[in-house]
Amino acid sequence: MWPELSIGALGALALHVMRFRSHRRRTRVADSMRLPVGPDGIIPGAQSIVLSGSDTHAVLLIHGFGDTPQTLRGLATYLHDVHGWSVRAPLLPGHGRTLAAFDATSGDTWLAAMRQEYDELCTRYPTVTLVGLSMGGALATLIASRDADLPALVLLAPYLTPPGRAERLAPLAGLIGLMVPYLRGGDRTTSIFDPAARERSLGAGAVSPRRIRDLVATAHDARLAAADVRAPTLLMHSRTDYRIPVSLAERHAGFFTSAQVCEQRWVEGAGHVITVDFGHERVWAETAGWLRKHAGSARAEPPALSAS
Repeated sequence: MWPELSIGALGALALHVMRFRSHRRRTRVADSMRLPVGPDGIIPGAQSIVLSGSDTHAVLLIHGFGDTPQTLRGLATYLHDVHGWSVRAPLLPGHGRTLAAFDATSGDTWLAAMRQEYDELCTRYPTVTLVGLSMGGALATLIASRDADLPALVLLAPYLTPPGRAERLAPLAGLIGLMVPYLRGGDRTTSIFDPAARERSLGAGAVSPRRIRDLVATAHDARLAAADVRAPTLLMHSRTDYRIPVSLAERHAGFFTSAQVCEQRWVEGAGHVITVDFGHERVWAETAGWLRKHAGSARAEPPALSAS
């Protein structure tokens, strides 16, 4: 009897491994067909954004989980062209590439890369500010918590309090990852209401359970670190954000207990990716206004005319 059970168990395991690998292969192929990578291994349009402007004022923009700097391109161009900022919006490790490349990264590598980007900007510019979108907001919070001299921080739909489904999944990610290689990505229709903006999205269509665990861990770390942030902090959320509903977003300002000032503002009629969705013009303007108010103008002011 026992030998028969062992043979049956081995057969079932072998069948599962075959199905697992088939699922992983099909998902990776489907994702690569939807968004094929270029010769550099990066999806065209997902590359880092570097815009040289002011010699004194720079801003680091950090995009969200499973997404790319494409969600920040309009904001980056606005801050550069209209307000004169030098702008850097790096592509996070593993993002904007194949699913296999995404699988090979972790929350630690994302944070380390962004800290390096921030440190490099600080060696080149006297004034450096931070703007983060979604998980990029969590990464920006972690960086800001270690720099008491940061002049301004802007967090756009920051992922600081994961919804219940993600919280429940994270502790089981290792087990779930043994059963299914990928989970379907978030609902793109509710992430971005504007169909034209949604069509331009370069976000991943699937994600492994372990990367969800990294996302939740990053959010938890950032929520704790928020108490050490001293920079003037602006939070912007959409009241119709399905990823971070109002009931969770309303708690966020209370995390920044040491900030010189912390304000929370709301937009209407947008999903989660508020930098590209309906009403993004206000998001851009509010971001630029906050940076100017607390970090100064990136453009040299003309000398005052003397009375004669």
